[in-house]
Formats: sequence, C-alpha cells, structure tokens
Amino acid sequence: MIVRNFEPNDFSEVLEIESEAFAEHNPFIYMNFYEMNSECFLVAEEGEHITGFVVGYQISGEEGRIFSLAVRERYRGYGTGTHLLDAITDIFREKMLAFASLEVRLSNREAQRLYQKIGFIPCWIQHGYYSDDEDGIVMKKRLTPVTRSATGGFLNNVPNLPFRPVYRLEDII
Repeated sequence: MIVRNFEPNDFSEVLEIESEAFAEHNPFIYMNFYEMNSECFLVAEEGEHITGFVVGYQISGEEGRIFSLAVRERYRGYGTGTHLLDAITDIFREKMLAFASLEVRLSNREAQRLYQKIGFIPCWIQHGYYSDDEDGIVMKKRLTPVTRSATGGFLNNVPNLPFRPVYRLEDII
C-alpha cells in the first residue's frame, strides 16, 4: 500500500468510499478541497485501487483539522487508516502546526479507538454536531514540532496552546 496525493482521476473511487462510509457529506465538496488545498487530500492505494482517503486543512496558525477519513470496509483493520492519519499529521507538522483536530460520532467506537491509539485525546462533546442530531466528540492531538529552519538551526518557539484533555471517554459521555 502507498499513500499519495489525490488526483482527479481518483474521484470516482473516492466517491464510492465516501458513500460506503458516510450518509451525509456532499460528495462534490471533495473536489472543492482538492482545488483549494490539494496537498492535504491524500489517498491510500493498493495495486490499482484506492482503499481509503483523508482530507484535512489548516484552520488557524496553530491547528490543522481532519475533515474526513474513510477506508473501504474490506480494507479496515489492516493499517490503512493509521497510514493515512500519519501522513496527514506529517503534513500538518511540516506546516509547523501544533495540533491536529477531528470530530467523530459518539457511536463510532471503532474510529475512536483508532484515533486514541495514535495519540488523539477526546476533549469535549459537540452536542447535535451531525445532521441526524448525533453528538460528536472533538479529539485533538499535540503534534511534535519539526525542528528545522532556513538556517539549519532548531526552532525553539513552537506554540504551546492549552486544551483541556479528557483522558477517559467515560468522563465526557
């Protein structure tokens, strides 16, 4: 499996995965993401097939948001989601962002376990976040800074922004 940047000819397979995984996204929003922020639209490819994708964007000078992550059902459990999340957070690090954030359905325990396994911490519940009124859990991950600069020195002033982590999901449910 390889993770690479999305290309327009991937669109039909991304839409298949999106419709398999989600009930509420406008599929054409993905082309908007590609046009506006192509470096943060990645796909996982196995052979000649797209097995998953991740879309993210920078929401502030310190934070990147993962808008969508989806893996074909038959490829779940083989590390595809982890590879996609690692790749998007690496891009956020290269942009010198201090945090990555995402939202996940309260009912999606499988995704919550994946996010916690790679270091995302549940922070708060966003009541009625989804269009069907289901609550969403906002999760964040502090990113280890990239230590490079134009002069080859180390960066010492990476933002250290506070957020109130909740270490057990049961504390916020």
